Amino acid sequence: MYDLTVFWDWLEFAARWLHVITAMAWIGSSFYFIALDLGLNRDIDGPADGEEWQVHGGGFYHIQKYLVAPERMPEHLTWFKWESYSTWLSGVALLMMVYWVGGELYLLDAEKADLALWQGIAISAASLTIGWIVYDFLCKSPLGEHPTVLMVLLFVLLVAMGWGYNQIFTGRAMMLHLGAFTATIMTANVFLIIIPNQRIVVADLKAGRTPDAKYGKIAKLRSTHNNYLTLPVIFLMLSNHYPLAFATEYNWIIASLVFLMGVTIRHYFNSMHARTGRPTWTWAVTAILFLIIAWLSTAPMYESVEEAEARPLTQHEQRYAQADGFEDVHDIVLGRCSMCHAREPVWEGILWAPKGVLLETEGDIARNARAIYTQAGLSHAMPPANITYMEPEDRKAVIRWYRNAR
Repeated sequence: MYDLTVFWDWLEFAARWLHVITAMAWIGSSFYFIALDLGLNRDIDGPADGEEWQVHGGGFYHIQKYLVAPERMPEHLTWFKWESYSTWLSGVALLMMVYWVGGELYLLDAEKADLALWQGIAISAASLTIGWIVYDFLCKSPLGEHPTVLMVLLFVLLVAMGWGYNQIFTGRAMMLHLGAFTATIMTANVFLIIIPNQRIVVADLKAGRTPDAKYGKIAKLRSTHNNYLTLPVIFLMLSNHYPLAFATEYNWIIASLVFLMGVTIRHYFNSMHARTGRPTWTWAVTAILFLIIAWLSTAPMYESVEEAEARPLTQHEQRYAQADGFEDVHDIVLGRCSMCHAREPVWEGILWAPKGVLLETEGDIARNARAIYTQAGLSHAMPPANITYMEPEDRKAVIRWYRNAR
């Protein structure tokens, strides 16, 4: 089982790395084409909708955009789709590995809802499709002709989902699932709307028919929505590193305000690229929203030590709490780790437990067994710089205890 644990950690790392790489490719191409489209020079003669001259890497590039398509189909056509698909697939794989396989630790919060793990996984999987169904319905309704109203309704949907997730899942899982929920809408836009519409245009051109301009208009609307949703998704995907974001009472409100910050930031850059001005007021609004988030984060959501000790251990926690060597590890963790990983940390400069990991009670330690094993047993990642002088014998004790429980 030891080898399986190590292999699983590396597999999770590989999935995370792949997700980051593909996300960078998707975000990069998305931001580039939005900036390109907004910055096109449209004061030109001819069938093209606009053109742009750019310089990069020692070369010059002459780019032309056709609102529908050129008169003759080019022999080589590059499609931008694999970035989106790969990002979503790798993200879902990572979600399964962390929040489904590790659901007893990361997914469900027994204080919020008394659910079996399989029920939490079912809700997790089913919820990702809800956003797309509602959003697509709104886009195809008469509201599709009113982009601003549509964006407001999308924001309301995202706020509602954030609140709903928070009634069931841990704060960390709420943030991640809201990000996955949004990313599913974005990828579905590419897979079900943008690329199919482009294929219809290509098919019409090859058949000698004049393509309908509505397909390009629809695709551009969805692409614009994706552009405004990108930055909030990045925040939500990184939120698990910051307990001040996810481990507080108002975490779902914080997530909602992050979506507004994404709009203000993108509005500035979109306006700049479109050469319609530099609305610096957006930075003031963004700063105010950020300060509100920082203020909301001061309301912790942790139960007290007494409440945590009184709560019965789950079956998962009992397995580690009853394993040989637990008492020794319990003393080691309290002496080497709990001064930072506490509900009220006593280490100077630490206001909240790093990553929201608590290591004060038997349940805390048993619940985080795998993390203790990999971070303070197999590796020397914790304590940082071995600042509490964790001895080699202590690390060996952690390894023995974890393997005994397996």
